[in-house]
Amino acid sequence: LFQIIVDDDDSKVWSLYDAGPRSIRCPLIFLPPVSGTADVFFQQILALTGWGYRVITLQYPVYWDHLEFCDGFRKLLDHLQLDKVHLFGASLGGFLAQKFAEYTHKSPRVQSLILCNAFSDTSIFNQTWTANSFWLMPAFMLKKIVLGNFASGPLDPEMADGIDFMVDRLESLGQSELASRLTLNCQNSYVEPHKIRDIPVTIMDVFDQSALSTEAKEEMYKLYPNARRAHLKTGGNFPYLCRSAEVNLYIQIHLLQFHGTRYAAIDPSMVSAEELEVQKIRLHTSNEQEEQ
Repeated sequence: LFQIIVDDDDSKVWSLYDAGPRSIRCPLIFLPPVSGTADVFFQQILALTGWGYRVITLQYPVYWDHLEFCDGFRKLLDHLQLDKVHLFGASLGGFLAQKFAEYTHKSPRVQSLILCNAFSDTSIFNQTWTANSFWLMPAFMLKKIVLGNFASGPLDPEMADGIDFMVDRLESLGQSELASRLTLNCQNSYVEPHKIRDIPVTIMDVFDQSALSTEAKEEMYKLYPNARRAHLKTGGNFPYLCRSAEVNLYIQIHLLQFHGTRYAAIDPSMVSAEELEVQKIRLHTSNEQEEQ
C-alpha cells in the first residue's frame, strides 16, 4: 500500500495499491464507495493483474467538495505520471469518476468509464439539506447512516461475506473520512453529460436489492444512451466482492475495445482473444444455469 500526498495540506493522504505491469500508461483505476477502502477491490486486483492488466485501487483523503476532490485527483495522476486512465467507480466512486471526467473535459484525462451502481445526481438521496451537517456528527452516527443502506434479510453466503467485509472496512474509517465522503455523496450536484458525451461508458448494475432506486438507474441510462450495459441478476451493493467473476469479465469486455491502442490497460503480450471468448461463453453458461 502506497501513501502519497499531492496537496499542500499534509493531512491529505491518498492510499493506493498499484499492481500489474508498470509499462502500461493507461491503467484502470478503481474508486470505492462511501464505506470502501482501497482493498475492497482485491478480487479485481488478483484476477486482472493475473491476466496482464495494470490496476490501481484508491482510498481518498478527506475532501469536502467535488471540485477539491477533482483537483486533488488530477494532481495524483500527474504525480503517477499518468496522462489518461480508465476509471471504475462504485456508487460514490462512480459519481466522482463522472465529475472528474467533466472537470477535465477540456484536456481529457479519462479514456473510459465503468460505472457500477452509480448515480448522476446527488439529490436522489434526499439528504442535500443535511450534507452540511455531517462534519458535526460523531462517527457512530455516520456509520449508522451508511449501514442503513446495506442489504438486510436472507442473503447467499457470498453476499453475506461481502457485507461483513464492507462492515469491517467501514469500521476502519475515521469520523472525518466518513463525514467528508457522505458530504460528497449528498451535497447538491449533478453530472453535465454534454461534457463527457464522447467517453466510452459501461453501466454496471444489479437487478436485486441495492441502495439505488429504479429512477436513479433510469436516469443513468438516459444520460448515456450509447453506454454498454452490464446487468448482474444479483450482487447487491457490492457485486465486485460477491459476484467478482462476472464483474471481472464485464471489465475485460469493456477494456477489449482499447487492446492494441496506446490506451490499452493490458500488457500486449498477454492479450489472447481465445481466452476472452472462453470467458464470455462461461458467463453465458452460468447466466443460463441461473435462469433454469
